[in-house]
Amino acid sequence: MSHPSHLELLLNTRRSVRKYDQSATFDHNAVKKALEHATLSPNSSNMQMWAFHRVISEDKRASLSEICMGQNAAKTANELVVVTVTPNKWKQRAKMNADIVRSNFNGREDETSKRAFKYYDKLIPMVYNNDSLGIRGVVRKIYSFWLGRNKPMVREVSKEDVRVCLHKSAALASMTFMLSMREQGYDTCPMEGFDSVRAKQLLDLGENDEITMIISCGVRTDEGIYGDRHRVPNEEVIFTH
Repeated sequence: MSHPSHLELLLNTRRSVRKYDQSATFDHNAVKKALEHATLSPNSSNMQMWAFHRVISEDKRASLSEICMGQNAAKTANELVVVTVTPNKWKQRAKMNADIVRSNFNGREDETSKRAFKYYDKLIPMVYNNDSLGIRGVVRKIYSFWLGRNKPMVREVSKEDVRVCLHKSAALASMTFMLSMREQGYDTCPMEGFDSVRAKQLLDLGENDEITMIISCGVRTDEGIYGDRHRVPNEEVIFTH
């Protein structure tokens, strides 16, 4: 008889907890460790344009919980983690990656190295360099459509497409964080119900930074789990081609 793997146990016991035991012991170092694990997550072009804001102080947690519409998952949490994307950091991250690529391919002049240099020197700046109105993105969209008439072509090149891409990467990191917290014996709840304007003001975030989600952390209570987990049948969402 086979036993479930450690990963299966984590996946089966991770739940979105709506109420935490405020009398339980909570080690804030677990959050630090889980966030370090989160930074190892896959992300688009290794740009790592994410940030994680830990809200620990009682006053700020209280303020943020109200911004989260007074949800119990926020009000009873021992710590709140605000996951954001940082689109304005694209230049320094592109340079970081270009420098690393040059170091890794030092002395090589083959096609692989040339493609790598071109990717970070030309392609990334072309896609990430956006104006406030997104006009450059519209031009790239048209150009992509034109090239795609006769060959496969990446179509998601507008300002909004880049925005979606950044949030995808931040969401992958968020999942890693939540699994790491569960592995350490703690619980989490990813929340989207919040006033993003007030949350950005509270944390003094950059003008163009955006919040992907706010994750509460703590130790579950029995009433924090609303019921057995249920999912739609696999055949409705898993397809083979």
